[in-house]
Amino acid sequence: MRRHCRGEAYVYRLADDCVACFPYQTDADSFLESLGKRMEEFHLELALEKTRHLECGRYARAHAYHRGEKPKELTFLGLPFLCGTTRHGAFKVKRKPSRQKLRQSLARFTDGIRRYRNLLPTGALLQQAMRRVQGHLHYDAITDNAESCQLYMHLTRRTLFKWLNRRSQRKSYTWDGFLQALRHVGWPQVRVRVNLNPFASLNG
Repeated sequence: MRRHCRGEAYVYRLADDCVACFPYQTDADSFLESLGKRMEEFHLELALEKTRHLECGRYARAHAYHRGEKPKELTFLGLPFLCGTTRHGAFKVKRKPSRQKLRQSLARFTDGIRRYRNLLPTGALLQQAMRRVQGHLHYDAITDNAESCQLYMHLTRRTLFKWLNRRSQRKSYTWDGFLQALRHVGWPQVRVRVNLNPFASLNG
């Protein structure tokens, strides 16, 4: 197979969204040009309004500041990626929690509890709420996102407690009793489910 890049190349794709990474600007420029031509052969075209060409790496932040600009970030699969550093000062690509996505997820959770609070028995309602929370964590509990997940867990517990106690004039639960019920159904805990720094332990 003929080699076209000076350095390494990585492509990450899901459906029609993809991110291509290159260590050299010339390789990135060549890839973008070749991709457009290749798509034309199938009567397709790049969505230019969604196509971004940005610098990433240990010097990207300094270069942006030198140009009087803010460092650019990339949003892929609904999650912003940006240049950052480890606690030891080494470069790393970091994931920034999306506040909009968090608000949307909380809104869906609240809507589900409000809709079914008087239709399901308590045990079934807790199970349904737990499945919603697990779904959120399976997608969002990744490296750099634990703090956002902790906030989500706190707010969903508060929301569930409030609406459970609105089902009658007399409160259904004390807070301690509510926490005990969550433990009984196996309420999930926040832990990183997808480690996006697989070589962190090797680098110290």
